Amino acid sequence: MEAIRETNFQLPNQQNFYRGKVRDVYTTPNQLIMVATDRLSAFDVVMPRAIPFKGQVLNQIAAKALKATEDVVPNWLLSNPDANVSVGFNCETYPVEMVIRGYLAGHAWREYRDGRRSICGVSLPEGLKENDKLPQPIITPTTKAHEGHDEDISKEEILKQGLVSKAEYEKLEDYTQQLFQRGTDLAARNGLILVDTKYEFGKMGDKIYLIDEIHTPDSSRFFYADVYEENQSKGLKQKQLSKEFVREWLIENGFQGKDGQQIPEMTDEKVAEISNRYVELYEKVTGEKFQPRDYNDVLKTIEQNILKSIK
Repeated sequence: MEAIRETNFQLPNQQNFYRGKVRDVYTTPNQLIMVATDRLSAFDVVMPRAIPFKGQVLNQIAAKALKATEDVVPNWLLSNPDANVSVGFNCETYPVEMVIRGYLAGHAWREYRDGRRSICGVSLPEGLKENDKLPQPIITPTTKAHEGHDEDISKEEILKQGLVSKAEYEKLEDYTQQLFQRGTDLAARNGLILVDTKYEFGKMGDKIYLIDEIHTPDSSRFFYADVYEENQSKGLKQKQLSKEFVREWLIENGFQGKDGQQIPEMTDEKVAEISNRYVELYEKVTGEKFQPRDYNDVLKTIEQNILKSIK
């Protein structure tokens, strides 16, 4: 199956190149060019096979979400010259990711299930079940790791280590709450519940910008609103839109990114299944029909589209 595993462009005035878990990032004096590849990462490990259309899905959802929140906080995005490419301001990145949770799911639930009643310095009440709505959304930041696992960190520790100044951190908290509310409202229009998500911020001059992707299935978790209450009352698993289905498949097959664990085989059928799920995610999150890109000579096409757009 055709998919974009990696890019290796040499762009005019290129200063730096960084290959992240799923994106290839090129820097010029004035701009940052982010190529959303089809690489798949789970438990901070890049899977052996790329997933067709995954990069396009995430890039296009993020572009729509950034447009829909630009009145809340300015963002880094300038253009999308290709289905898999975003071009924007090259900001100085804050070394923390702002994770916000409205429900007890995923990592937070696993911590709670194992007996912890405080996450990132935020106390949680007794008696909660998996996927219960929290009394109010909580912010549980993580450190931003270039390699390996992001680590939970409290607001107090962020300030103690001087990672972010108190005034700026409180501004990031305020933006995070506002963005989560906007994302919640937008999700509701498409019959979804925004469960949890993460936001990343950067700075250019004295101005804070929202950067990276937002409200995508890789950075967020969504539940289907129409079955949430019934499933919760019956103790059933929630129907969700997120990358969690990939994590669950890996866990079932004995992989959680720990030393000595083997990634299970990704057959053509499994790759196709994951690709189809990402397309479903796009259509449900945006309410629009997905228009798959042409993979014929795809790297050349991407490079040409970038060259037309950069300054």
